[in-house]
Amino acid sequence: MRSDKKVKMARLRHWRVRKKVCGTRQRPRMSVRFSNENIYVQFIDDEAGVTLASASTLHKSAPDRAQLAANAAGAKKIGALAAAAAKDKGIIKVVFDRGSAKFHGKVKALADAARQGGLQF
Repeated sequence: MRSDKKVKMARLRHWRVRKKVCGTRQRPRMSVRFSNENIYVQFIDDEAGVTLASASTLHKSAPDRAQLAANAAGAKKIGALAAAAAKDKGIIKVVFDRGSAKFHGKVKALADAARQGGLQF
């Protein structure tokens, strides 16, 4: 598949997901973004337009952040770290926003780790 076609399909998939997912103060949107090297997770209140909590492989509270990568093992650690950050802010229920990524592999590993950390999707 040509690279411009892949980008177009990912953009359409992202729009399709975002059309259905909206976060509130009681149930914020858990937005997940994977780059080639890092993982970013944000808990967003879309009504107010603010980020309530966040976690990433670059975050200072991440243990062993030099060894963390954008793979399934790193996703498990960041999922647990994101769940802890959300629980510190009083967030228990979230709406999962996978962005343009398909729900398997590292996205699924991150979601499972967040569920084990106490978040309800």
